Amino acid sequence: MIRASLLKLLWLYQRFFTLIGFGSCRYYPTCSEYAKWQFENNSLPSAFYHSFVRILRCNQLFPGGIDYPVVTRLKLDPATPAPDSIKYWYVPKPNNRFFIIKNFSYKGL
Repeated sequence: MIRASLLKLLWLYQRFFTLIGFGSCRYYPTCSEYAKWQFENNSLPSAFYHSFVRILRCNQLFPGGIDYPVVTRLKLDPATPAPDSIKYWYVPKPNNRFFIIKNFSYKGL
């Protein structure tokens, strides 16, 4: 319930506020997309913390660049998915963590 409402608020921000000029970010993925990925893949406290820290770093004092979100717990579906139903790729990182990389050919089945 809370997660769904937060994702809806992020969707509204991405659709409406970026149209009037609030859409410049120094990172890829953008801060709002980063927060969306965090809320979809991590617990709420972890997602809030990482999104807040990312927004604090999005200024002139930091160089920007590519900064993928990190998953602290990985949920895998044991069924073999079809290639067009994969939403995110999880790239292994040390200490049992994973980078989240979006699959751009995802059709949202």
